Amino acid sequence: MKPSSILQSAIKPVALLALTLSITIFTIFFSSPSQSAIASSSMASRSFILWLHGLGDSGPANEPIKSVFTSRQLANTRWSFPSAPFQPVTCNNGAKMPSWFDIPEIPITANSPVDESSLLKAVQSVHSMIDKELAAGTDPKNVFLCGFSQGGALTLASTLLYPKTLGGGAVFSGWVPFNSTSSIIEQITAEAKRTPILWSHGTADGTVLFEAGQAGPPFLQQLGMNCEFKAYPGLGHSINDQELKHVESWISSRLQSSS
Repeated sequence: MKPSSILQSAIKPVALLALTLSITIFTIFFSSPSQSAIASSSMASRSFILWLHGLGDSGPANEPIKSVFTSRQLANTRWSFPSAPFQPVTCNNGAKMPSWFDIPEIPITANSPVDESSLLKAVQSVHSMIDKELAAGTDPKNVFLCGFSQGGALTLASTLLYPKTLGGGAVFSGWVPFNSTSSIIEQITAEAKRTPILWSHGTADGTVLFEAGQAGPPFLQQLGMNCEFKAYPGLGHSINDQELKHVESWISSRLQSSS
């Protein structure tokens, strides 16, 4: 990856345990913001990006991601990188590790079993974070959820089950964490169905198989939702700079004016 005058980043996956999802580690070097960028912050809309990490990872380990987002439209963006609680995970032989909800098996396919009970508890936690931000004055349509792997699955569920239209949900190497016949689908409001979804997945992903990602858009289309799916040839279970720059543009184009 070639460094630029603004930043230099390297993104690579590191295995945590033999039966767990890989962690994406980000190392980013960046310069101080320019005067023009500082001046533009007063003109940018207030926005909020909630980033949800993958299994076994942590929020602080992902914080360097925000340095990749240099768009002036995001000058007034507040970021949040929460960490999942330590709890037993079935695919890790029941051992405790940072996890938003239980995962029965790895690799994850389009037909893998799901644990909707623990998923819904995690969704409630994410919704509390969103509610707090809205209470602080942020427009719901300027709230964006982003997540990698398990965090991507939680991003999808949290977006679908939030009662208001949000700015968008970005799923990286994620999957649909509930069955197509689940009663959870009945809880999805008309407002939530207006929230756009961006889905990015590597074709060489051996942890959350590409087929699991491909199952997402048809599922969302059946709900009448808008989903942009982007496949990244040769990419394994990780995030690259191309994905991050695309989601930056995707979010920036959807920000609502503060006027």
